[in-house]
Amino acid sequence: MPDTSTGSDTGTGSTRRDTARPSRRAVLAATAGVTAALTVPTAAGAADTDRRLRALISRMTLEEKVGQLFVTRVYGHSATAPDQADIDTNLKELGVRTAAELIAKYRVGGIIYFAWAHNTRDPHQIAALSDGIQRVSLDQPRGLPVLIATDQEHGAVCRIGKPATLLPGAMAIGAGRSRSDARALGRISGAELRAMGVHQDYAPDADVNVNPANPVIGVRSFGADPDAVAALVAAEVKGYQSAGVAATAKHFPGHGDTSVDSHYGFPVITHSRELWERLDAVPFRAAIRAGVDSVMTGHIQFPALDGSGDPATLSRPVLTGILREELGYDGVVITDSLGMQGVRTKYGDDRVPVLALKAGVDQLLNPPSLDVAWNAVLTAVRNGELTEERLDESILRILRLKARRGVLDHPWARPDRIGRTVGTKAHLAAADRIAERTTTLLVNEGGTLPFDPRREQRVLVVGADPASPSGTTGPPTGVLAAALTDLGFAATALSTGTAPSAATVDKAVTAAGNADAVVVATYNVTAGSSQRTLVDRLLATGRPVAVVAVRNPYDIAQLPAVRACLATYCWTDVELRAAARVLAGRVAPRGRLPVPVRRADDPARELYPIGHGLTY
Repeated sequence: MPDTSTGSDTGTGSTRRDTARPSRRAVLAATAGVTAALTVPTAAGAADTDRRLRALISRMTLEEKVGQLFVTRVYGHSATAPDQADIDTNLKELGVRTAAELIAKYRVGGIIYFAWAHNTRDPHQIAALSDGIQRVSLDQPRGLPVLIATDQEHGAVCRIGKPATLLPGAMAIGAGRSRSDARALGRISGAELRAMGVHQDYAPDADVNVNPANPVIGVRSFGADPDAVAALVAAEVKGYQSAGVAATAKHFPGHGDTSVDSHYGFPVITHSRELWERLDAVPFRAAIRAGVDSVMTGHIQFPALDGSGDPATLSRPVLTGILREELGYDGVVITDSLGMQGVRTKYGDDRVPVLALKAGVDQLLNPPSLDVAWNAVLTAVRNGELTEERLDESILRILRLKARRGVLDHPWARPDRIGRTVGTKAHLAAADRIAERTTTLLVNEGGTLPFDPRREQRVLVVGADPASPSGTTGPPTGVLAAALTDLGFAATALSTGTAPSAATVDKAVTAAGNADAVVVATYNVTAGSSQRTLVDRLLATGRPVAVVAVRNPYDIAQLPAVRACLATYCWTDVELRAAARVLAGRVAPRGRLPVPVRRADDPARELYPIGHGLTY
């Protein structure tokens, strides 16, 4: 164990002191000027940067080189003093007690934060954890800053919740069609992440979602039009990286047309090579032109690109042949989580990291057993299956990324900026404004909307209450009711769930008898869903009914009798509050469908095309 007594990481607030970093000058002296050199737009500047970085690599032991390739989870709010339950989980899954022991043992180059790993209690705790990790790493012999990462896509996938600013998700941004909003999202989110010591975000999603049944991408995609997706991907990349956070385009070569979730199965994409060029490749090309720092692989089989049956993560034809050589990408390639079933189906956990490196990967994300994966790579080098020079290539790319984003020169969080950066009034107001530009009015027969508190004073909000995305208030019916009440209505919430029983439907219908209008939150309605029964029974009461599809906009295809329907594309607070303002007529709906909605009775025909959207 290294001596970490030079600093305290309790997770109760910022404890960083510049005087508590005795190793900083010694460790980073070799990188002095690296970030500045990267800004020099000349071949000489780039060559000088690489010379400095190669010098760092030349001093690493083989074990240290192997560690630099891994990005792993670790449990706990503190690098040195996590809760006992997190110590127990670390021992069980990682064979160490703390992040400090993890770094000392494996010399990992990156750590990923998760809410479920108890890394993200509040902004000051996150900053203290980040700085605790950096102190431990820099105190190692030849220690280097750790690249700290997370999945902060916004919308359905966020790891850091309130009081950080939570913005609309990708499909909502797609409905808003604003590059400036996408860039603002990246800039706001990036500034907040960097203040908390996070340097790499696994966003944006560059998949083109053309399959309404896609269980893993869906609203995480900007939409179904490859050119529109490409424009928003590039804008978000620029926003994040302008704030000093590395963006990550995912999931190469494209995960938008699958009905299988790669967390639990092995999806097969049946697109031809020609279709891939016209559809899936377009946003990744745009991300590369925008200078994206990293590209994440997809655990998908794509026979038109590689007929071996291997997942793209392990495919040299896909990652080296196409991504590196054809698309000209020389940034960092990172795997999706190696704990997902899609990459574990064909090979054992000891072979996956070795095959990924042979395919062209640089960073190995979150293997199920770090010890198995780390030792497998070490053994592969010692027995000649991998060369040390191959490791050096990836480490150089990783160090270039760290240098480009200033991590080598200044890896620390900025706790003094948290109060004026994270969840500020200006950022929250920007999130509200962006959300208002995304809410999409799909149907409004007979001028059902907007509701007027003088006419529809008593509003009943019923419907699905899926678990709220990380860090939001929820549940959706409660958030909608509270927002409508703030707008002058007397709104009450009645949760009926995603599969309401007959008794629950009866209860909702009875409650509607005392209301002037009803709002129904729907969530992934299918042909056999009892959510359809709920809506039909409420329509039969004669009360004005407005449906709010809080996830997929495809719900409307299953609800043909509905006379008013909004799509929010996610059920985070910011999107639901915007929907309430549209319901109340405080703002006009401006969103346009970024995906087509097909008829339920004839999927070959479009019910509403891309670009459909009504207004007041």
